Amino acid sequence: MQELEVPQAYRGAASSFCSSGDSVIGQLFSCEMENCSLCRCGSETVRASSTLLFTLSYPEDKTGKNCDFAQVLKRSICLEQNTQAWCDNCEKYQPTIQTRNIRHLPDILVINCEVNSLKEADFWRMQADVAFKMAIKKHSGEISKNTELALADWKELGSPEGMLRCPSIEELKNVWLPFSIRMKLTKNKGLDVCNWTDGDEMQWGPARAEEEHGVYVYDLMATVVHILDSRTGGSLVAHIKVGETYHQRKEGVTHQQWYLFNDFLIEPIDKHEAVQFDMNWKVPAILYYTKRNLNSKYNLNIKNPIEASVLMAEASLARKQRKTHTTFIPLMLNEMPQVGDLVGLDAEFVTLNEEEAELRSDGTKSTIKPSQMSVARITCVRGQGPNEGIPFIDDYISTQEQVVDYLTQYSGIKPGDLDAKISSKHLTTLKSTYLKLRFLIDIGVKFVGHGLQKDFRVINLMVPKDQVLDTVYLFHMPRKRMISLRFLAWYFLDLKIQGETHDSIEDARTALQLYQKYLELSKNGTEPESFHKVLKGLYEKGRKMDWKVPEPEGQTSPKNAAVFSSVLAL
Repeated sequence: MQELEVPQAYRGAASSFCSSGDSVIGQLFSCEMENCSLCRCGSETVRASSTLLFTLSYPEDKTGKNCDFAQVLKRSICLEQNTQAWCDNCEKYQPTIQTRNIRHLPDILVINCEVNSLKEADFWRMQADVAFKMAIKKHSGEISKNTELALADWKELGSPEGMLRCPSIEELKNVWLPFSIRMKLTKNKGLDVCNWTDGDEMQWGPARAEEEHGVYVYDLMATVVHILDSRTGGSLVAHIKVGETYHQRKEGVTHQQWYLFNDFLIEPIDKHEAVQFDMNWKVPAILYYTKRNLNSKYNLNIKNPIEASVLMAEASLARKQRKTHTTFIPLMLNEMPQVGDLVGLDAEFVTLNEEEAELRSDGTKSTIKPSQMSVARITCVRGQGPNEGIPFIDDYISTQEQVVDYLTQYSGIKPGDLDAKISSKHLTTLKSTYLKLRFLIDIGVKFVGHGLQKDFRVINLMVPKDQVLDTVYLFHMPRKRMISLRFLAWYFLDLKIQGETHDSIEDARTALQLYQKYLELSKNGTEPESFHKVLKGLYEKGRKMDWKVPEPEGQTSPKNAAVFSSVLAL
């Protein structure tokens, strides 16, 4: 029977990961090994097992001597410990020696750093200091006498002058982790591990046909670190070495494919930042090493797994929905969007958790925990063709979480709209709607809407800037206030929208009409000053009206309403 040695958090899914050779997770992360239990009576028990990650086991020695990361890793993988275990031969629990031998190394090596106390943190700090001193000694033998004075500055407190003269040394501070490691399976089921540098290739040769000899070179691909913050408990961020195709899309980037992923922030960094750990605020959590030349083993020509069929008609989760309640018409095959097609989009949200704040002694408010918003409705409207202005997506997102505020005045969402038992709306899952939006993004459509940047952030989707046409910014003057969709619709289109509540179909359609108006105004005014005058008039009118739409009933959009009604009648 196969034993799965995985953390508690993995144990629900680990059996499916590792028991099937067809599992992608199993193929990439699973490491096959043997657990041996030797009783003092001489009886030995061997069991096959597999694991998805290894946890570092640190030595007890604190004398400050150099201890390579590779040595600690080998100690952790080929773990040996004394423990009480049942012996079938003795028929009782006996002191046994537990050892672990590797049968097959994984393609991706995942390492849990297990820095949970000052003891482990001090070990990392001590080893980084030792490695830094060794790096200084190494450099002192390579540099000329003219630069040895600069090195002396470095050896003291790292004066600014020394930093300017020898910047490469600064990159080695707080570094113990190697960018590459070499692992070799020996004939007696042992494992050799050593740090690997670019210079080692000259001695051992390139890491190509090494699998035949049981030799593998692993390159660091990602580090997950814990950023300490006593006030909030800190957060996790990741340093990831991305693929060349993504890296090459970034203009003006000179770094070596390493990026910082911090929530919505994705920033290029120098590769040394991925392995520099100042234990006072930046603690390593998880490390990912991948076999060199791994891409040649797998077919990584990724095709879009989302097909156009996601935009076709689908059944609603709502039990009471009828065809008469349909608010949209799914796309036909001849209407499938192409690169550059316009799609009007609007989203509505509800609140799952209220904001938690406290009032300071000086009268200012301090936010302890921000409110949590959840997308409740997403509408997409055709931006061209005979059915222009007609929605093809109008999804209400079913949620199992408790909604504390439906924000009906601003969202148009009412209690019960998201409940499958009583809703009359087209109710669907968040995953289903995500697939539709992801398909539209990947196909290259241009989204037109009002405040899309905030909408996409809450929806948690990254959309390239050149695929977003936001009317908030199209009709905006620098250092001036943002203007509401309602006021823009009244001023430019002579439409009065958002009367009692917001309606996402109306908002998406209005944004499309505003974009058409923007194109019209831009073309009529060949000089930029002409459109500037239009915006200036807009802001002057807004100030006079106090940015409020007049109370009398304004025009609706009879053209689009008539088209929509006639299509529904068909």
